[in-house]
Amino acid sequence: MGTRPLLNRRLAGLGTTIFAEMSALATATGSINLGQGFPDTDGPEEVREAAVRALREGRGNQYPPGPGVPELRTAIAAHQQRRYGLAYDPDTEVLVTAGATEAIAAALLALLEPGDEAIALEPFYDSYAACIAMAGAVRVPLTLRAPDFRPDLDELRALVTPRTRLLLLNSPHNPTGLVLTPDELAAVAELAVERDLLVVTDEVYEHLVFTGAHHPIAALPGMRERTVSISSAGKTFSFTGWKVGWVTGTPELVAAVRTAKQYLTYVSAGPFQYAVAEALRLPDAYFDGLRADLLRKRDLLAAGLADAGFRVFRPEGTYFITTDITPLGEKDGIVFCRTLPQRCGVVAIPNAVFYDDAEAGRSLVRFTFCKQTAVLEEAVERLSRLART
Repeated sequence: MGTRPLLNRRLAGLGTTIFAEMSALATATGSINLGQGFPDTDGPEEVREAAVRALREGRGNQYPPGPGVPELRTAIAAHQQRRYGLAYDPDTEVLVTAGATEAIAAALLALLEPGDEAIALEPFYDSYAACIAMAGAVRVPLTLRAPDFRPDLDELRALVTPRTRLLLLNSPHNPTGLVLTPDELAAVAELAVERDLLVVTDEVYEHLVFTGAHHPIAALPGMRERTVSISSAGKTFSFTGWKVGWVTGTPELVAAVRTAKQYLTYVSAGPFQYAVAEALRLPDAYFDGLRADLLRKRDLLAAGLADAGFRVFRPEGTYFITTDITPLGEKDGIVFCRTLPQRCGVVAIPNAVFYDDAEAGRSLVRFTFCKQTAVLEEAVERLSRLART
C-alpha cells in the first residue's frame, strides 16, 4: 500500500458532506431538521400516481434510453418553450440525468481539462467544488457578500484569465437566495461572449422565485450556443428521492455532456421519468401555488429567526434562509450548528462549508423552510429559547 493516501488527492478535504453529518445529528438527537433541503411531504398525488402507473404498466422497469425517455425529453423541451421561449430539439438538445447533481458532474467532467479555471459564485453548493476537482481544474470563487449578496461584476471581469474555461452560475442561488437580475445576467453574458467562455447554469430553483422572476441566461444574445442549462424535478415537485434532472443545450454541448454522463449512471429512474413528464405539463396554477406556499413559510421562519436574535437575510428565491449568528454573541457557525440540537432541538447548516474562504462565511448559518407549517412553527418556538438564554 505504501505511504500514498488512498483517496485521490484532488478530493482531499472533501470527505463526508456536511448534509450527511447534520442529518445524522438530527436523527440522533430527535431534532427538527432545517438543514438539508428536502420537503417533509410528497408532491402532487397525480404525479405520484403517474409513477405507480408506469411501474405497473412496465414502462421504465428496464433500462430506459440513454438520453432519457422520449416523453420526458419532449416535456422538457415544451416546458422551456412555454416558460422562457427557448426552443430545443428533444432528440438532440435534451439529456435526462440522475438529478441535477449528475448533470453538474457530467457537464464539468466533459467540458473541463486539467489546468482550466472555472469561476463559480461563492458560497457554492458543495458538489461544484468536488466536480471541478475531479476534472483536475481550478475553481476560482466570485464571493457574494452580505447583506445583499450581489455579484461584483467588475471583480468577475478581473477574475477571467486566459485559462478561464467556463462560468458556473446558480440562480436562484443556494445558499444565499440571490436571484440574478436581467442587468446582471446581461453583463455576465456580454463577458462570456467577449472572452469566448462556456457557461454552466444550475437552475433547479427556477420555480421558487419570490422577488423578480427567473431569467435563463441561455435566452440572451450569443448565449444559446455556449450555455449548458441544468434543472431537475426534485425541488419543483417535491420528489427529491426520484433524482430526475436534465440538461438542455446545443447538440454539440449535449453530446459532450452525454459522453461523460453515460459512464456515470448510464441511465436511471426509468418509471419516474414518465411521471415527471406528466408533472411538467401541470397547469400554471400548480407552480403559482407552490411559490405562494413557500413564500408564506419563508416569512414565518424569517420572522421567528429574527425574534430569536439572528440577523436574517431574506432570500429572493430557493427555500433557504441565510442568517448571521453574531447578534447572538456567537462567531463560529460550525460550532454553533453542532451544538444547536442540544441547545434547542433544531438542526441547521453552517455556510462556512460552502466557501473556499471559510472566514467569509464563518458566522453565517442556513435554515430551510420547505417543511410543513406546523413543523416550522415548532422550530420557531424551540429557537426562541436562544433569545431567552
